[in-house]
Amino acid sequence: MLSIIPGKKVSQLDQAHIQREGISGLELMESAANAFVSWFIDKFKSPEVPIYIFCGPGNNGGDGIAIARLLYQMGYQISIIKFEHLSNCSSNFQANFNRLPKTIPIMDFDTFEFILPEKTFVIDAVLGVGLDRPLSGIYLDLILKLNGLSATKIAIDIPSGIPSDGVLVGDAFHADYSVTFQFPKLAMLFPEHALYTGEIIIVDIGISDGLLNQFGEDKFFIQKKDLAIRHKFFHKFSHKGDFGRVLLIGGSPGKVGAILMASRAALRTGSGLVHCHLPGSESSSSLVVAAEIMAVADSELEMLDNFDAIGVGPGWGIQNDFSFFESLLNRFRKPVVIDADGLNTLALYPHLLKLLPLQSILTPHFKEFERLVGDCSNHLERLEKARSFSRKNNCILILKGAFTSISLPNGKQFFNSTGNQYMATAGSGDVLTGIITSFLGQGYSSENAAICGVYHHGLAGELASVSKKRGMIASDIIEAIPETFVQMQIF
Repeated sequence: MLSIIPGKKVSQLDQAHIQREGISGLELMESAANAFVSWFIDKFKSPEVPIYIFCGPGNNGGDGIAIARLLYQMGYQISIIKFEHLSNCSSNFQANFNRLPKTIPIMDFDTFEFILPEKTFVIDAVLGVGLDRPLSGIYLDLILKLNGLSATKIAIDIPSGIPSDGVLVGDAFHADYSVTFQFPKLAMLFPEHALYTGEIIIVDIGISDGLLNQFGEDKFFIQKKDLAIRHKFFHKFSHKGDFGRVLLIGGSPGKVGAILMASRAALRTGSGLVHCHLPGSESSSSLVVAAEIMAVADSELEMLDNFDAIGVGPGWGIQNDFSFFESLLNRFRKPVVIDADGLNTLALYPHLLKLLPLQSILTPHFKEFERLVGDCSNHLERLEKARSFSRKNNCILILKGAFTSISLPNGKQFFNSTGNQYMATAGSGDVLTGIITSFLGQGYSSENAAICGVYHHGLAGELASVSKKRGMIASDIIEAIPETFVQMQIF
């Protein structure tokens, strides 16, 4: 699992890598520059388009200088704009500056005129992860001017102005692409910063996962390679009982579709048997939508122990009888997945939180989460409250959105890497409920069910959106779930 290192520890990490590998800081900078350039030339095969690289006096600027040299040697049209006299720059900046070909145009910021060709690349190598205060003075002046340009804008490591672990105050560079080294910086995952980061690309500069983990604390970024070890594998003699018997509870007049989508998602995730409890007058609807879904009558709910996992809430309605929910939580002691109106019921009757089976999984979006914990002023506060809530209630809390976060009772937080904006459609969360409930029913631990669930959900959204884009609906995500296993070679 990829550790997200706090900004205050990045320089320590760099030094440890330098010492372990027996290299110099200049060589590490060269690795970073090569990683950026490899991405750039693969993405943009237009050496005729001019590139303006704005370089601050620190090591972020040194990265920019090294990138300028490499791109220039490949035939790209490069111009460098620097801020400080060379004597005021970092030693690695100076060393890279002295390696530049004499034919590269170099200008000073205070004399540079911001009149650029219509088709231009602007690369931000001004300030890096060490920034701990809002932009001001000439740096703010520069960023405001750069943001006003129509160029394709690319940030190196992190857009200048964004604090690596905090919430932006003031303004920052508006990047179309942020090419970050080795791991995403925490603040790049905040919704407040989406305007500034653009598309986030992580490039490998050779620092091992083992070393990253030594400097990491409690936050991790989920990658494809992390999933295989968390999945269960079934042999050819497995029967439907091995794949789990799950129950989805929800639906109300006019909202039956929500619980049926959750049930269909559980089927597509591999559940052997899927049962669905609906309002009595609506129970036959399940047979119409998917013949494989078995409707459950009220009387059958007396035998909850027959189920391996239960998901509660999609389309349930806040007018549901909370005493039924209370009874369910008292009688079923395996982890439960709670979403939508199940969460709203917990918010209305918070004493029910004490009845949650250990390691239950709650899946709120931002508004549902605030009903549980109160208002949050920003995403950093949201994450802190999610961690506290998870610890206090011994549950796993999945905070849905871009880079969905998963908070565990032990304090660890995981951030998902899959998904896109087209998943913001009615029923998408119900699909996630079905996926996670299915994994629980198949015998996954709550942690693995949550991590695998959000990753497969996001990947299914990516696959479905290839041809659907803005027209994608939740049912498209469901139909793409099987392909996620194929893509990941989970058989």
